[in-house]
Amino acid sequence: MIFCCGEALIDMIPEATATGVSGFVPHAGGAVFNTAIALGRLGCPTGFVTGLSDDLFGTQLAAALKDSGVDDAHVIRSHLPTTLAFVELNQGHARYTFYDENTAGRSLTPEQLPDLPDTVEALYFGGISLISEPCADFYAALALREAPTRLIVLDPNIRASFIRDEGRYRARLDRMIAVADLLKVSDEDLDWIFPGDESLEQKARQLCTAGPSAVLVTRGAEGATAVLASGARVDVPAKRVEIVDTVGAGDTFNAGVLASLFEAGVLSKARLPEIGEEALTGALAKGAQVAAVTVSRAGANPPWAREL
Repeated sequence: MIFCCGEALIDMIPEATATGVSGFVPHAGGAVFNTAIALGRLGCPTGFVTGLSDDLFGTQLAAALKDSGVDDAHVIRSHLPTTLAFVELNQGHARYTFYDENTAGRSLTPEQLPDLPDTVEALYFGGISLISEPCADFYAALALREAPTRLIVLDPNIRASFIRDEGRYRARLDRMIAVADLLKVSDEDLDWIFPGDESLEQKARQLCTAGPSAVLVTRGAEGATAVLASGARVDVPAKRVEIVDTVGAGDTFNAGVLASLFEAGVLSKARLPEIGEEALTGALAKGAQVAAVTVSRAGANPPWAREL
């Protein structure tokens, strides 16, 4: 089983009303939530760890998890409100404004760490939940606690404008990268982590030396690259589609990668270090395939396995 650990929120997506005035429509979202939904739709046994409100938006999020077959037994519920992310779309690309103070997701603390079932082989972390405190410390503590026996997958999905204390964030991220087995970053993430003129491959290999067995780098329309601690490199092109918007593209790419590794039987602490170029190429290709479907339609609406 794969457990996704991170934020669930409401994306307020702009949409024209009947009168022609722009309004916002609430869509279930959040980087880690999107990955969990996509994994569930791809047929992978998936669980979710987050803080979820009992307000109307929390009810919407819980219903979406259930509809996609995601186990929410380890969700931590409260009366605090749900995080809202207002989305501004510019030629299909999304910019976010977050309303996240004192919310159900952000207010998690390390004292609330859940006990996980033995069936969980991999944990996936990422998104703004790794920035906002105190929940960032909750997720870091969970990753460090589980790393000795379970596979840790990390996608920081860095939003620099959201970071208030860069030193604290970098220190926390370094601790999580050190225990990660599989790390995914965008080219923008990589340049933020390692400012400078080195190539993306050189920077990715620096991350490999920090702990991960493999580092995946997404490059938008240029495709994706993976480097292995063994020295191998794999490149896969992006699939060409007509883009409606890019909301959830990276999140569903991650789900495609994880689903492929799960199907290949290598998504475990023992097997991932032995991964070969063929399995990794197949994983990147499936990630690109799943992401291509998502960007071809509005919002973070990952495909079901039958659509691929």
